[in-house]
Amino acid sequence: MLIVFKLLGSLALLMFGMKSMSESLQKMAGPQLRHVLAAMTTNRFTGALTGMFVTAAVQSSTATTLMTVSFVNAGLLTLIQAISVIMGAHIGTTVTAWIMSLGFSFNITDFVYPAFFIGIILIYMKSRRIIGDFLFGVAFLFLGLGTLKETGTMLVQDPEANVAISQFFSNFNEPTFWNSAFFLMMGTILTLCVQSSAAIMAITMMLCSTGVLHIDQGIMLVLGENIGTTITSNIVALSANVQARRAAFAHMTINVIGVLWCLILLKPFFAMVCHISGFDPAMTSDTPGFAVKASVALATFHSAFNISNTLIQIWFIPYIEKFVCWVIKPKKVDEEEDFKLHFITSGIMKTPELSVLEAHKEIESFSERMQRMFGMVRELLTISSSDSRKKGTKEDEFNKLFSRIEKYESISDNMEIEIANYLDQVSDAHLSDETKAKIRAMLREISELESIGDSCYNMGRTIHRKYLAGQDHFTEAQYQHLHQMMELTNNSLTQMNQLMTGRKEAFDVNRSFNIENEINNYRNQLKQQNITDVNNHEYTYAVGTIYMDLVNECEKLGDYVVNVVEARMGLRAR
Repeated sequence: MLIVFKLLGSLALLMFGMKSMSESLQKMAGPQLRHVLAAMTTNRFTGALTGMFVTAAVQSSTATTLMTVSFVNAGLLTLIQAISVIMGAHIGTTVTAWIMSLGFSFNITDFVYPAFFIGIILIYMKSRRIIGDFLFGVAFLFLGLGTLKETGTMLVQDPEANVAISQFFSNFNEPTFWNSAFFLMMGTILTLCVQSSAAIMAITMMLCSTGVLHIDQGIMLVLGENIGTTITSNIVALSANVQARRAAFAHMTINVIGVLWCLILLKPFFAMVCHISGFDPAMTSDTPGFAVKASVALATFHSAFNISNTLIQIWFIPYIEKFVCWVIKPKKVDEEEDFKLHFITSGIMKTPELSVLEAHKEIESFSERMQRMFGMVRELLTISSSDSRKKGTKEDEFNKLFSRIEKYESISDNMEIEIANYLDQVSDAHLSDETKAKIRAMLREISELESIGDSCYNMGRTIHRKYLAGQDHFTEAQYQHLHQMMELTNNSLTQMNQLMTGRKEAFDVNRSFNIENEINNYRNQLKQQNITDVNNHEYTYAVGTIYMDLVNECEKLGDYVVNVVEARMGLRAR
């Protein structure tokens, strides 16, 4: 039981170290990581190199793949670009296996305690906290590897455990198809359960280096790990859009094809790996240096497989794209009838950088939706005019448009709640001060955007109530003033969406403030004009009240727009 718990504990340390190290590197890279992926994927070769270097840097192919799927979901990468990045990520992840093989070459725990000591000092230095987190991640990774190595030694030295495990694996020693399929399936299932191919690779190295597991069985586990690690991105992409699901499926397709051709050429391919690494399959655990050579052979096999697979399939990326597009077809869904967040996905191993990106894109969609909703209000006002009625505009057309406005109001409420809940979950993680500030700004943005939706609905309801009551129509001058006020309001919404979809460094915030001042001044002008017109019996007091309700609601909407702009620009409320 002690050996079992030590094995589980060392795996936990290993996985925690990998996760901490990966997240710290992504925090250090920050938004630059996004720009690198977007800028360096101009063709399939630069895309593969980008995926390789990014994965080698963040030490997690799963993180790179999930990031790539998220970028496809957000429209930052095309499907072909994503496939090339994923291929490169397969090569980059082999660095992890080589780091692990070092743990079997010398006593890696010698470096753990100095790393812990330096890391804790840096963590208490606020400006160097992320570097301290990185060192802690590295230390936990090495400590997990060292403990795993010790556990393997204990396993060999314990007679009962050694006999039991050896007897179990000896049942599959024969190089038959079913035995190979068993270890292939075991590698896939274990990786799926643990959600870390690195952890299963560490176990494989430990078992092979102690002689408990034959090297032939070990390489089947490695191939299974390559399939198991693709399932994570497919699970994440289930709630994403079509292109993201295709990118995740392409990830699986690439690795499944790779495993198939490797199985066909396994004997000559493994012989080549043994020649390169200097490993003799006939060696036993009693041979001097066996543990080191076995771990190096597995790392070499892992690298050779992924490099060969990428070099072969990179020429067929357009055909892989056509295949995944043929398998995963888009569903014909009416966006307005079936509300669903497009960019936010509930995934495994989600990092704060990815989460903030997804929320950012979702808020952009929210903002654009609110301007479309305001456009419906303007159209509703036009239909309600006496001229439109004279031209035979049907009442059901008016009611249908008002129903869409009601639906949009309900959607805006749902979007605010779901994005806010998502950001609350993200804020529970260990975040940098910059990311915390972004989340606070986003929460303010969605609150103001929902208020814009309320204003649009209030205007639509006012126009609808007047239309059904059959009250006197607005005068021609009133319609003209309302359309002019709504044009100013729409201009402010356009400015807001330019900021939401662009870079705030290039945005002139004074334009939004100037439009707001124009709206305020025009509202005051119309207010005075309305009093004069009612006194002169140009129209009734009731019509004037409804008229000013619409004018005032436009002015409120303009204030909400400025609040969104201030939140995005990082300005305090005025």
